[in-house]
Amino acid sequence: MGEPSSETDPSPPLRVRRAVATIGATQTIGYAGSFYLPAPLAGDMGPAVGASPAFVFLVFSGALLVTAFAGPAVGRLIDRRGGRAPLAAASVLFAVGGAALGLAQDPLQLGLAWAVIGAAMCLGLYDAAFAGLVGWYGQDARRAITGVTLIAGFASTIGWPLTAWLETQVGWRGACFAWAGANLLICLPLHLSLPKGRAVPGARQEGGESDAPAPERPLLTLVLLATAFALIAGISSAVSAHLPAMLTALGVGAAAALGAGALLGPAQVGARLAEFALVRRVHPLVSARVAIGLLPLSVAVLLLAGPPAAAAFAILYGAGNGLYTIVRGTLPLALFGAAGFGARAGMINLPGRLIGAVSPFLLAMGLAASPRLAVLGIGVCGLAAFAILLLLRRPRG
Repeated sequence: MGEPSSETDPSPPLRVRRAVATIGATQTIGYAGSFYLPAPLAGDMGPAVGASPAFVFLVFSGALLVTAFAGPAVGRLIDRRGGRAPLAAASVLFAVGGAALGLAQDPLQLGLAWAVIGAAMCLGLYDAAFAGLVGWYGQDARRAITGVTLIAGFASTIGWPLTAWLETQVGWRGACFAWAGANLLICLPLHLSLPKGRAVPGARQEGGESDAPAPERPLLTLVLLATAFALIAGISSAVSAHLPAMLTALGVGAAAALGAGALLGPAQVGARLAEFALVRRVHPLVSARVAIGLLPLSVAVLLLAGPPAAAAFAILYGAGNGLYTIVRGTLPLALFGAAGFGARAGMINLPGRLIGAVSPFLLAMGLAASPRLAVLGIGVCGLAAFAILLLLRRPRG
């Protein structure tokens, strides 16, 4: 790839900003039309096809399993070919899956539609986007990853109420068609505007290899990182599915529980803004320890102070979870470098995706048996993940 003309091609910083804005927008639509779709629609979607709302969440979990097992292969593809084609393909699959969801007439058709959406999620959501950014910008991708998560942090804030509004206007099928159309008409052209190949001129790639040294014991580091990320992925998936119910089970009033839930989005965005401001001053390992340390701290505050601490819990948990979304991409980049990032990220996140698919069910059982013990279990898992991160060291050099 030749060096672009300054008269026809924007400067490298401008290209990075454009890529961040583009992927941030498409991630917002992608998450809103897939990951955040079951919660507002399952109550009507299931009975309409002759199934229960629980069945909708079951096939959604199946879609998450598709993303788990396909993740490493997608990562290797992006390492070789770049992120543009997989992200564009994801837009098409999101459109096909969303349309199939809106047309589904029985449980089998519903399950097949969610399987297509699962493939789209693997090709088009955060992990694929992060791998694409690393392929284009190397070690400079950390700030880009943070910028993307800053924009896409509003996916639930936008997605849940917009989907609920669409359902009241055009029904749940119409809502599915609307998100399918958004992916086809908005996300696909935006993804096709992204850079081709892997390296963008001006990025600090050094021939495609990372300028960050590899850890001295890479296999042990990879296993420890995958274990910590799996624990946090399980917490995040379970709490996201059950937050209001979890708080009310601990004695928080219904209105206060919903109010606490509304604080998650602002807390996540606030933490990401702090990371964005400090990105060049703080190593990703430090950010990761802060992010994961906030999770058991939030549980401790909630269990010790009781219902009055619901808001404090939501703020601490939201800040930690918001930072975790960033370090899931930036910490592997800092520890292992840019070379082979996509495949490695797929392997690191495979256990977390598997646990994330079953953890909402496990937390539901725990809350039914003993709410305090179930929440304590969340805190213990977070503390274990934090302890694992304390064992990791920055690469020398």
